[in-house]
Amino acid sequence: MASKLRISGIVPESIVDGPGIRFTVFTQGCPHHCPGCHNPQTHAFDGGRLVDVADLAAQVEENPLLTGVTFSGGEPFCQPEPLCELAQLVKVRGKHVMVYSGYTLEQLLEMGKTKPAVLRLLRLADTLVDGRYVEELRDLTLEFRGSSNQRLIDVQASLNKKEIVKYKYDPFI
Repeated sequence: MASKLRISGIVPESIVDGPGIRFTVFTQGCPHHCPGCHNPQTHAFDGGRLVDVADLAAQVEENPLLTGVTFSGGEPFCQPEPLCELAQLVKVRGKHVMVYSGYTLEQLLEMGKTKPAVLRLLRLADTLVDGRYVEELRDLTLEFRGSSNQRLIDVQASLNKKEIVKYKYDPFI
């Protein structure tokens, strides 16, 4: 039986949640409660609905136009186990994986010391937008981010170099 993921919803074709055409999964549950959050309906951990990870992967596979999958929220790292499963299923199909998190990469690496699925999800991610949304730093000119404190990170390069490497936007991913 496939893992279950609690989601607020999906956008089957998005061009604003990462490079190319994305299948975006909005996870349900967030501990951050950032003032001015774009998705406040995702905050309650008991909201949304449970879905099978395999069903989400099948939806991704059905659309040949998709270049990648984005995990947004809510806070995706509150449900790393089912998201690892989904990321693995879409990565074998050659899809780019992007994750939004209110945690910084440094915080996630620290969390991963006691919660291995957090590190597994990071290892499966290509791109991470990290850091809480800060309303006072809102900047609508930023690629894929809402506030200037948030970083657009090339996760694999950062893990390999052990330092933050900015993601260089490629619209043809």
